[in-house]
Amino acid sequence: MKKNIFLALKGMAMGMAEVVPGVSGGTIAFITGIYEELLNTIKGFTPDKLKLLKDEGFASFWKAINGQFIFYLFGGMALGLVLGVFTIAKLLASYPILVWSFFFGLIVASVWHVGKQIKKWSALEVVLLVGSAAISYYITIAAPSEGLQELWFVFLAGFIAICALMLPGVSGSFLLLLMGMYQYIVTDNVKELLSNFNTDSLVIVAVFALGCLAGVLSFSRVLSWTFKNYEAPTLAVLTGFLLGSLNKVWPWKHVEHIFVKHLGEAKESVVVITEKSVLPGNYEVYIREGADIVGYEAGDTYLIGAVVMMIIGFGLLIAMDKFSKEEN
Repeated sequence: MKKNIFLALKGMAMGMAEVVPGVSGGTIAFITGIYEELLNTIKGFTPDKLKLLKDEGFASFWKAINGQFIFYLFGGMALGLVLGVFTIAKLLASYPILVWSFFFGLIVASVWHVGKQIKKWSALEVVLLVGSAAISYYITIAAPSEGLQELWFVFLAGFIAICALMLPGVSGSFLLLLMGMYQYIVTDNVKELLSNFNTDSLVIVAVFALGCLAGVLSFSRVLSWTFKNYEAPTLAVLTGFLLGSLNKVWPWKHVEHIFVKHLGEAKESVVVITEKSVLPGNYEVYIREGADIVGYEAGDTYLIGAVVMMIIGFGLLIAMDKFSKEEN
């Protein structure tokens, strides 16, 4: 029972991480020691398992699909997603520097954690590390698109987001942001469905979920194969993704362009289109009038608090790593 509770907590941490653009649930899975079991469990869900259900009953089917693992992990993820939508999103809006600092420390420790799994670095691993870091960094500075609210695009968004969830260092929610779908999926439909049930939001969330299902069943096989046959190069790529993603979670940003949704309405929200990382001494907050940035003023850097949160994030991962080793 204790093992199941901890598994659910790991799932909850994965779910909450996916709400934060720039943070990956795959990172949490990796550092808590369940990454490969997760891939193998998903990969193992094949049509012949349904035949087993018919021929030998539910108990044999449940054991064959690693049902207990699925139930507690994905149950925890679902709860974490709900909690994240209503808590972390608000914390990011109220205390962005402190929250980003925590995740920055967490990901710095993740780079160390994943990289140390490679026992011997070769030229190939170094090249893959640099290349994947460059790709990940470029993703963090790319400008979001407008996005489409067609069902086929909602399905595609789910497919891509869930694939990113399975890659440490690549954030599914941030890719949704780049596709112009984060606000539409998370706020306009998921949050709306949870707080005020309606069939329109239900259809959108259901199509998104189907895209996620298709993505996770296909991409898990690719990742499982690469881990089995090319473990060190795969780890180098994952380390690079984490390294490049640090730019996204750097706490101090200079916002250059914004887009205001539902201007003048009760549900008015601001989406950052482009921003760049700056040193704390150069940090400024923008002044907005309507939908436009009209100037900047010196902002509170929360430097001491930010450093403390970075240390907490770093220390938490080290503690999780140690706990996972003791558990295994």
